[in-house]
Order: sequence, then C-alpha cells, then structure tokens
Amino acid sequence: MKSTSPFVITISRQFGSGGAYIGQQLSKRLDIFYADREIISQAAKQLLVLEEDLESSDEKIISFWQSFLRLCTFCSPDTYVPPQAIAPTYRQLFKIESEIIDRIAKERSVVIIGRCGSHILRNHPNHISIFLHGDIKYRKNRIKELYKVMDGTASNMITKSDSQRAHYHHTFTGKDWTDASQYDISIDTSKTELDKIVDFLVKYIELLEDERV
Repeated sequence: MKSTSPFVITISRQFGSGGAYIGQQLSKRLDIFYADREIISQAAKQLLVLEEDLESSDEKIISFWQSFLRLCTFCSPDTYVPPQAIAPTYRQLFKIESEIIDRIAKERSVVIIGRCGSHILRNHPNHISIFLHGDIKYRKNRIKELYKVMDGTASNMITKSDSQRAHYHHTFTGKDWTDASQYDISIDTSKTELDKIVDFLVKYIELLEDERV
C-alpha cells in the first residue's frame, strides 16, 4: 500500500453474513470513518429527494421513482405527484453515489459497505476489498435472530436480497458478484466468530500498513 493517500476498506457481503457488524467494528478498531447511510444522505441531497426513498432503491435495479409513478397510475385524479421534471433513475443514483464514494475515499480513511465500492475504487492506490459470505443455515439463523422472523421468512429475505445484490453488481460491473477473484480477501463468516474475523482483518490491514512505511 502507498503512504501518499488514505486507505479504504470496501466490504461486499451476502445478506446475513455479518458485513455491517464487521464493517462497524473495523471502523472502531482502526478509528476510521464508516460510510453507509452517509452515502445515501449525500446522494439524497444532490437528487433533492428523501433518504428513505433512496434507501428503498439502494443496491436494487428498479428505482423508487419508477415504482412511485407506476403506483400513481392507480391513484385518483386528485393524487398529488411531486413536481419532478426528470425523475432520478437508478443509473443516476449509481453515478452520484460513485462520485460520493470516490470523494470520501480521497479525503479520509474509510470503511465502505456495498454499493459496488470494490469496483468503484478498484484503482485506488490503498484499497482493500473484502467479500463476506456464509452457508445458508448460518445466515438464516442470524437473520431470524436479528429480525425476529420465522424460518420461511428468513429464507425468503436471503433469497431476495442476494438476488437483488447480484443483479445490481452485474449491471454496473459486468461481473459475477460472488467471484472471489474480484476481491483481496474472501471469508466464510460461518466458520468462526465475527469478532475473530475482525481480529484477523485488523492484523492483515496493520500488516499492509507496515508495508507502507
């Protein structure tokens, strides 16, 4: 890693594999910025829309405006539609989020979750890309505990989320989301405790940092 700029960690993850937790813990342990909702917030400001609306379309191909306008066709003639001359599409959202991610990575050391961050920052000189996955039983049990849902619901949540993320990633990168060759490290989080994985990643990152000196 080169010492001339901040370092950035991008985490791509299967649903239920612990990506958010690991990212947050790395942020705390390394004392660096954690960018997740921050990206949505900045994109919302640039598009002049609500964060909740963008969040619903994040890492999905169908934009919230497309969904909204489709619903409006079934509304009464008196239904108010916000005056938006040109509705932001998912490609506009991706472009703006990419610019935000690139800007953040130039300004500070950061952990970035999802949003094709590994692809967007593939040419960043101090970039560590991580892919987290796990077997279906582990992920399903974790989702059941986190979201307090039944077995069938957890399975459906995993199937839907993984499918959306895979489609999103392929649309904007042309690559298979789960192809380990895209990442510096690929870890099966179902093999050990998440905190032990955090310990391992911290040691790996510190080793790379030593190489910068």
